[in-house]
Amino acid sequence: MLDDRSKTLLKTLIERYIDDGQPVGSRALSKYSGLDLSAATVRNVMADLEDLGYIASPHTSAGRVPTPRGY
Repeated sequence: MLDDRSKTLLKTLIERYIDDGQPVGSRALSKYSGLDLSAATVRNVMADLEDLGYIASPHTSAGRVPTPRGY
């Protein structure tokens, strides 16, 4: 079960990915989520979402993209 912060970040990541078609980084999520979180905190939440299979990284230095489970 995801907490509200994780749900908000996942929703924002999906929306940004649909709008831009590019992997979404932690700084963009920090800016667009409406949450008062540092990019480092966002990266930690993103790591948890990746471990749960909701998002994936296309390559090491990229942002993240939603997986079918994330949608």
